Amino acid sequence: MVPFIADAALLPGPLPTTEAIASSEDVLKEYPGRRIVRIGEFVIKYGTYVSLNEGHTMRFIKEHSTIPVPEVYAIYSNPKENSHRPTNYIIMEHMPGESLQSCWSTLDDEAKNKIADQLRTYFVQLRNIPHQGYFGVVGNRPFEDGMFRPFDVTEINDTGSNDTGSNDTDQKPSSGPFDSEKEMIEAILSRYHLAYPKFKKCGFYTRHLPEIVGDGPPIFSHADFQRKNVIIRKDGAAVLIDWEAAGWYPAFWEYAVAHFACDWRDNWYIWISRVLDEFPNHFILTLQYCDDPTQVR
Repeated sequence: MVPFIADAALLPGPLPTTEAIASSEDVLKEYPGRRIVRIGEFVIKYGTYVSLNEGHTMRFIKEHSTIPVPEVYAIYSNPKENSHRPTNYIIMEHMPGESLQSCWSTLDDEAKNKIADQLRTYFVQLRNIPHQGYFGVVGNRPFEDGMFRPFDVTEINDTGSNDTGSNDTDQKPSSGPFDSEKEMIEAILSRYHLAYPKFKKCGFYTRHLPEIVGDGPPIFSHADFQRKNVIIRKDGAAVLIDWEAAGWYPAFWEYAVAHFACDWRDNWYIWISRVLDEFPNHFILTLQYCDDPTQVR
């Protein structure tokens, strides 16, 4: 993927070096294969499992909407010695504020309404971005949502979940891009059947998912709408972060995934419906299949 470096005049200071990034002690988040750190006015997301497409998607959103997202200053890879994966870097603007997840319980209904109204305008803008004729990620690329990431059939066999004895990794279903909603749903079903051939819900989904999916156009979606991915700035403005999974999905996808990530310990689910168009019939089935099939229980 083509690297990107913003014009020096737009930078708040010199870009941090890879050495400075690696030694930063201001760690915001850390997961296997990815790390998010802060250095001055910069936030850096980097690691072997960081998708550079997230940075390009954020730039795309900046160009096609007025949705507040962090400014992207650099997107590049650094080959890693003794590894088949490079270390990917996205250097972006630090957005001071508090996550909606952290402050939600302290907000009154008036404040929650204002935030919900803001967020709804953002998702209306996303839905109005003209599609480019495919279901997939910016740049006509495969989906990078967790449920579409390639998995190794031999690893699944090792867990005992797939007892077919097959080691044929060429069976891997497509991650897109797809020409239609139907093709996308068929790939999801193929992925489940391959990963869990005796998982009883596979047959249920195969029978009933085609009844509820349509043939609508791709709709641009954040695809990971949850409170931890909304930053509330001191001026009250809401900022959407974590665009890794974003792309063109079926119209119901945003609503289904938002409920999949809802912890149901408070009334957040009510506010989701104030922010997003509702697709309750689709949600009933997608709740179970939206996750990575290697994590199904």
